[in-house]
Amino acid sequence: MTTTQSIGVAVIGAGMAGRAHLAGYRAAPTQYGAGLPEVRLVAVADAHEPFARDAARRYGYQRAETDWRAIAEAPDIDAVSVVVANHLHREIVEGLLATGKHVLCEKPLAPTVADAQAMVEAAEQSGRVAATGFTLRRSPAINAIRQQVAEGPLGRVQHFNGHYWCDYGHHPDAPMSWRYRGGTGTGALSDIGSHLVDLGEFFCGPVRSVRGAVLSTQVPDRPVPLGTAVGHSADVQVSAEREPVENEDIATFTATFDSGAVGTFSVSRVACGLANSLGFEVFAEGGAATFDMARPAEFTFADSSLPAATSGYRSVVVGPQHPYIASGLPMDFPSVGHGQNDFFAWQARAFLEQIAGLNHLPHCPTLADGLHNLRVLDAIVSSATADGKSVAVQ
Repeated sequence: MTTTQSIGVAVIGAGMAGRAHLAGYRAAPTQYGAGLPEVRLVAVADAHEPFARDAARRYGYQRAETDWRAIAEAPDIDAVSVVVANHLHREIVEGLLATGKHVLCEKPLAPTVADAQAMVEAAEQSGRVAATGFTLRRSPAINAIRQQVAEGPLGRVQHFNGHYWCDYGHHPDAPMSWRYRGGTGTGALSDIGSHLVDLGEFFCGPVRSVRGAVLSTQVPDRPVPLGTAVGHSADVQVSAEREPVENEDIATFTATFDSGAVGTFSVSRVACGLANSLGFEVFAEGGAATFDMARPAEFTFADSSLPAATSGYRSVVVGPQHPYIASGLPMDFPSVGHGQNDFFAWQARAFLEQIAGLNHLPHCPTLADGLHNLRVLDAIVSSATADGKSVAVQ
């Protein structure tokens, strides 16, 4: 379905990632080619009213709501980002699709494969655009490396080695939240490991099987908060009461891809001093490349084109000759740089273009892609509970 009139947008969830979506829609009309319909910033919904009101004011949205159903029922809203706790996704996404909204749902898609399957079926029946927010696919540097795999000298990937290390759960007195509930596989693996698995498949194609998985909980319980925090913030008072942590702080595993490539993965939310350390190495038949989120506007690259005396890794600074930069930034000059927040704007633009029937940018991953990602995570959990045995992805 395409939309030729204006597109009214809303975001459900006004926390850390929700604000990135709000800012993304605000920036999206300023980017890339002509033809995008007028984008109306309509509403923000959050169960915690102060968050909703503050976010609406900050990002220029017309109104704040406290119930997602107000978004679903609003006739002036066409497209909605769902950026709330994972266990809430299914009800909200199905409700939005039933009222004719286009939906962009944050990853991981749902707490279970069964929930995600139901969401995919609802999307297929709705005829609306229904996407999963694997935002890192919008990184210019990551896409530049992928181009060198698909079209350049790197060729087929033999080994993907990736990590996503964060420290938001390192302090044992960080307050309890929904991120620490939900059972095995719904902790660090689901929260940040889902991104890493998607990146592995972005370069290597579908995962065939996983093995050697280890899931470990290092902080067994956390204090109950007395207030409401935004994102990973610890700036909230806590009580003396503590609740058990139900899921994992660390996940490690290996994977075999249908292409014959192998992958090694390490995920942690208790990595002291590393707030958002995502990085990977791609070793391919014709060379290698690396990426580090600490330096998001560059990557390193090595191939056999140089003589032995000067060969090796060289740093490449991203510029307009790479994906997403040309016309994607107010100043799209070489070496100007960009950050992770820009990925959300480029994702929002791609989502809106898809609704409008435009094709300037690659489409966002579908809910079916989100379902497949959960099937891989499910296999990792099965491997961990079976002492690391090999488990095929269903």
